[in-house]
Amino acid sequence: MKKLSIYLGLILIVVVGLSITGCYKDVILPDATVDPDGPPQAVSYKTELEPLFNSQCALAGCHVSGAHKPYMTTGTSYLNITSGGFVNLIVPKQSILYIRINSDMKEYIPKATDRQKVYDWIRNGAPNN
Repeated sequence: MKKLSIYLGLILIVVVGLSITGCYKDVILPDATVDPDGPPQAVSYKTELEPLFNSQCALAGCHVSGAHKPYMTTGTSYLNITSGGFVNLIVPKQSILYIRINSDMKEYIPKATDRQKVYDWIRNGAPNN
């Protein structure tokens, strides 16, 4: 009887030990806090912003030719954004583009780091690089 109790106790310890170490927990970290007024980082329009706008904004019925301005399809987005009054180089926070991606269009560019790239690009003079 003692041996049976010992074996059952050992089995119980092993089962409890496995169940504790076998747990898996997802860890979801929030976006890194971004200081919007820190020094602007270098941002390439061609390699970072144009693909972002094309994949997130130039969707059927949204910012494509003939729909909502500015048109954000690849190849035409830079000219449409910069010459259409959507960028304010003097007061970047008053840029229509910056205001919209941080308010009603935020769901399409949900990552704070991507929105910061747009802001930094504007603060750097909105170069076509």
